[in-house]
Amino acid sequence: MSDADSPDTIGASAMRLLGDVWIPAGVPGFSGADKSRRKDVLDGRFGADGWRFAHVVRGSIVPPEVAILEYEESYRRYLRARHALVDFIVGWCGNVYDWDVSNVYDNDYAQPGTAMNHYQDISVRRVIAELVDDTGWPSVTATDQEIVDLVDSRTGACHHVPRARGMRGSLLLQIRDPESAGYMLSPAVVPAWDPALLSAAPGHLEWYHSEGCAHLSVEAFWQSGKVVIVRYDRFLVLGSGRASALEGL
Repeated sequence: MSDADSPDTIGASAMRLLGDVWIPAGVPGFSGADKSRRKDVLDGRFGADGWRFAHVVRGSIVPPEVAILEYEESYRRYLRARHALVDFIVGWCGNVYDWDVSNVYDNDYAQPGTAMNHYQDISVRRVIAELVDDTGWPSVTATDQEIVDLVDSRTGACHHVPRARGMRGSLLLQIRDPESAGYMLSPAVVPAWDPALLSAAPGHLEWYHSEGCAHLSVEAFWQSGKVVIVRYDRFLVLGSGRASALEGL
């Protein structure tokens, strides 16, 4: 780092101004069970108030709560185009989950306290609930949102869990792993609804690149467009570490 680039030569008032400038520092990729560890790494490097996740959507950097609407729209279009699939979900299933049965209790995409994020099950529940109120879907009817016994279609175990709105069946469907009967709802299988959401990452391979519709999937949109944005004053302090700002993730 040259003297001209040193944060110390910029001046305190200028550095305070640059504290209001945020830049993408890199693409972190899939977090999975590393969610908590990654947070600790980034907190230690930039401060808890010096970084956050964002997404690049059609050329704009937007917060996750905006980007997730594109994710949900992909599920909405996927399901609305597949009447037989919807009939299976509402007729045979009582709820869906991602990596753990406890996922059925989460209804918000913001999940600061979970070990891993899960979005596809929430999207499915939201879309099916919408169809209850859509007169064009007579097979999707209102159900009492009560606690019921549902049988996990993958393990055969019985769980006492909430029934999702519009789902009147007795199965609890896991919807990520290829080994599950619910794989047709995996985010690797569901395509991103708008090609403009997709970006290329040559040589960058994650689990979803070898499944479903690979780089065209909603999972690919979510992961390849996800960036870590950081306060520029904190970025400058990294000095020679700026080029590898996300090292260790």
